[in-house]
Amino acid sequence: MKFGKKEYLRWYREMMMVRRFEEKSAQLYGQQKIKGFCHLYIGQEAIVAGMVTAMQKDDKVITAYRDHGHALALGITPNAVMAELYGKSTGCSGGKGGSMHMFSKEHNFVGGHGIVGAQIPLGAGIALAEQYQGTQNVCLTFFGDGAVRQGALHEAFNMAMLWKLPAVFICENNEYAMGTSVARTTNLLDIYKIGLAYDMPSFQVDGMKCETVHEAIYEACERARRGEGPTFLEIKTYRYRGHSMSDPASYRTKEEVADYKTKDPLETTKATILSKKYATEKELDLMEEEIMEMVNQSVEFAESSPYPDASLLFKHNYVEDNYPYIMD
Repeated sequence: MKFGKKEYLRWYREMMMVRRFEEKSAQLYGQQKIKGFCHLYIGQEAIVAGMVTAMQKDDKVITAYRDHGHALALGITPNAVMAELYGKSTGCSGGKGGSMHMFSKEHNFVGGHGIVGAQIPLGAGIALAEQYQGTQNVCLTFFGDGAVRQGALHEAFNMAMLWKLPAVFICENNEYAMGTSVARTTNLLDIYKIGLAYDMPSFQVDGMKCETVHEAIYEACERARRGEGPTFLEIKTYRYRGHSMSDPASYRTKEEVADYKTKDPLETTKATILSKKYATEKELDLMEEEIMEMVNQSVEFAESSPYPDASLLFKHNYVEDNYPYIMD
């Protein structure tokens, strides 16, 4: 695939937004403005940037609890994401989801999910619904390398292949399940090979480059739209911070982190933009200033927003409408 100025500038903007938003979130967490669990996406931005240019607007996305990047890339505003981190009523989940449970029906984001691996069969179910309704939509299901140890993955893979569901299963392999390296949990270091047991098209992808992510996700989505069933992508990436804000990441060497930072997708994409003269250094600096202004405004928005009213405690927990059932 050939990419031009439009794609590179969008990728850079998407990644810069996620990076600066997450850095601000870390700062606010340290100030105890954001509480509870908080898992940052710093280092993995090329995956969501490549995703949004490869998918179609009506495709669905579901992921785990490291979900801020997915939410922002899909178009949920920084205001709505930051307010959710603050637990405010103006947040994308009404202030009741927090960091791990971003959601937006409008943006076809079916959530971050806090239970490890639970979103994998849910993603298969969403794909089944799209198939049943006769749409051309695909469900992209994201999960981490730790989640591939869950039995639900194998059940979902089996059914997805049996029914040729329009699903793309994506393992964001950042090499650590919390603080445990992949090498300590399995003898199969190439995680994508798990899909081969089900005759599922399965590939390993460089997740530090928007180009390779876009190509892999686009081809997988097109395969699904043709009725050829699911694809499993192991996208190799790296998180620069710990598993969560409470994790000092002392299990990694400084040399390992430094090596991955030489592949930083923001820096490599910026270098491409400058070398191809798609933008000047000054223009990219202005873009970053604009993004930082949006991030700072999102903090002001969250600070000034109200908390959810206590009367909403049980809202959205139960089905409230009376659906008619057809009886024989």
